[in-house]
Amino acid sequence: MSILMLDKLVPEHIQNFEPYFPSKPDTVLMSLFGVETLYRLNNNENALGPPPGVHRVIDDFVPDMVPVYPNGDCFFLKEKLAFKFNKSPDQFLVGNGSCEVISSVIKAFCMKGDNIITADKTFAVYEWVARFSGVEVKLIPLKDFRFDPDAMLDAMDEMTKIIFICNPNNPTGTYWDMDTMTRFLKAVDQRCIVVIDEAYFEYVDKKDYPDAMQLMETFSNVVAFRTFSKMYALAALRIGYLCSSPDVVDMVRRTHIVYSVNTPAQQAAAAAITDDTDFIAATRKMVKDARDLLCPFFDDLGLSYLSGQGNYIMVRTPISDTLLYRMLMKQGIMVRTMTGFRFPNWIRISLVQQPVMTAFVNAFQEVISSVSD
Repeated sequence: MSILMLDKLVPEHIQNFEPYFPSKPDTVLMSLFGVETLYRLNNNENALGPPPGVHRVIDDFVPDMVPVYPNGDCFFLKEKLAFKFNKSPDQFLVGNGSCEVISSVIKAFCMKGDNIITADKTFAVYEWVARFSGVEVKLIPLKDFRFDPDAMLDAMDEMTKIIFICNPNNPTGTYWDMDTMTRFLKAVDQRCIVVIDEAYFEYVDKKDYPDAMQLMETFSNVVAFRTFSKMYALAALRIGYLCSSPDVVDMVRRTHIVYSVNTPAQQAAAAAITDDTDFIAATRKMVKDARDLLCPFFDDLGLSYLSGQGNYIMVRTPISDTLLYRMLMKQGIMVRTMTGFRFPNWIRISLVQQPVMTAFVNAFQEVISSVSD
């Protein structure tokens, strides 16, 4: 049998790309670490679960619907989104999670020789998709844990096609206010697409926080990303969307895979945004209560932490983040190590209900005490 010469068949930028390995299923992890309960504080999931309307959609989904393809354009969901945000349905594009939407935007605007600009410590999928698409990535260091608008503008050249701004930023929770965002968009001056990723939009209640869907009325190069995975707790259904001018959406649609969003996801997302005021308020209260517990706790320990927007906190640990992860896992607490985010010896903790936060505090205190003895 002849040898398959993969080095000849696979492009160099793919060979050099390091694959992402997700964590093992919870049941496997529980067996590995010898625990009967596992609290997931690693993925910023909404521990309250989805809004009540979503439960009805899932309960009413019948097997007869399984053989039927979903609507390829998410027609009814786009109508719901248009009504909620006072837009036109043709300003929306829905994907199998925001990761697919990121991929579609990069495919629409970038080719080999082009570049994108984003921060060095932010949601990694912008960088990953660009790199395995053969597109150059310019990573701009954060300044005081925030995106640096001046440095990003300085990095622009005639080959820059997209700038990705995560607002608020994952994992730091920092954000650009309206003045910063507006000055930046004016300076870009329509020279490229500016993606404003608002995955945690519904968690922010600051009056100076800019709304990308409003900004695009003035700046036609703005593309807003949002997701149903975070606030609306539809992570298992994988559904996110973008909103922009009809002309921009038309171009992105040409690279987008139809039928990628399944029927339950479309129906659940539509139900989630139909009557969400009380649900969002309850989730924000849960997050605030958790933040009010953890911040004084970290203060008492003398640890540096970042408590910004979103449903998470980052804390700098006195030991290796990977070692701390393993020690917490032995107590049934799963956190996110930050070395992969280029924050070595930090962890990120999702903010959930008080009993789970108390369990985290107790486990963290025990681990820190054991290593300092």
